[in-house]
Amino acid sequence: MSDLTTTYLGLTLKNPLVAAASPLSEKVETVQRLEEAGIAAVVLYSLFEEQIIRETLELDHYLAQGTETFAEALTYLPEMGRYTMGPEAYVAHLRRLKEAVSIPIIGSLNGVSTGGWIEYARRIEDAGADALELNLYYLPTDPNLTSAELEEVYVTLVRDVRARVRIPLAVKLSPFFTALPNVARRLVEAGADGLVLFNRFYQPDFDLETLEVVPHPSFSTSQELRLPLRWIAILYGHVQADLALSTGVHTAEDVLKAMMAGAKVAMMASELLQKGIGRVGEILEDLVAWMEEHEYESIRQMQGSMSQPAVAEPAAFERAHYMRVLNSFVPR
Repeated sequence: MSDLTTTYLGLTLKNPLVAAASPLSEKVETVQRLEEAGIAAVVLYSLFEEQIIRETLELDHYLAQGTETFAEALTYLPEMGRYTMGPEAYVAHLRRLKEAVSIPIIGSLNGVSTGGWIEYARRIEDAGADALELNLYYLPTDPNLTSAELEEVYVTLVRDVRARVRIPLAVKLSPFFTALPNVARRLVEAGADGLVLFNRFYQPDFDLETLEVVPHPSFSTSQELRLPLRWIAILYGHVQADLALSTGVHTAEDVLKAMMAGAKVAMMASELLQKGIGRVGEILEDLVAWMEEHEYESIRQMQGSMSQPAVAEPAAFERAHYMRVLNSFVPR
């Protein structure tokens, strides 16, 4: 029997399939079904910086409201049930998940600025999270903000979060960096134990009837695998961190490619949201079948085997390959 075990963020996982942060983790029953289907770990849906800040501001408002009216009001506290927002519910949900399943649960914080809100990293740790994923999801629109300044903001944030937690810390990145390997190295030096590649930015669309800008969420496809696949293959062996491939994982072939590039785990959400949790078992069966047919004894055996340092033509990951692809097209 093929050995599917892998390690990620210091955790030993029964296979490389991890449920990415998504609505899949919103209900305890769904996470239990994911565990039964064979998923190795679950990343909880993200708790956003904006949610925590909004809760703090609203609580401050209610605590201060009416305190100058009469003396007794100075000790007045609102009924907390009415003003409990996402952050508290998030931590409570994490505790329930840890009691309900035995697979690792990875918390997820989404934000870009340092500040009091990152104390929730410790709250997530105290609730029992096995690791924390820090999701750096930010689209810079200020023309006066330089890339160097933004990168320094990211590094500072990772350093500050690392100072607050002892559990393993992964950083989820976008691909939009001028020098991604340098950013990756700096984030690892700041305390990241793992890097998750990549975030998917949801692009807005125009409604031509209402003339409004509208959100346009969409599921990923296997075609999107190539971008994180390329960068994991390039980073493998050059940064001292575990690499996770996220975006475009839909089939056993996608998982195999992720492993060969150098990923420790392959994170998926779109496939399970579209086709159901039963896909986990099907993908694992296909994974074992391929490994047995090609005489692979373990996942570890293939990890990094197609990374840039391991292949005979490392330039295939770089610009030289671009010219070859262009020359391969024959006009009709």
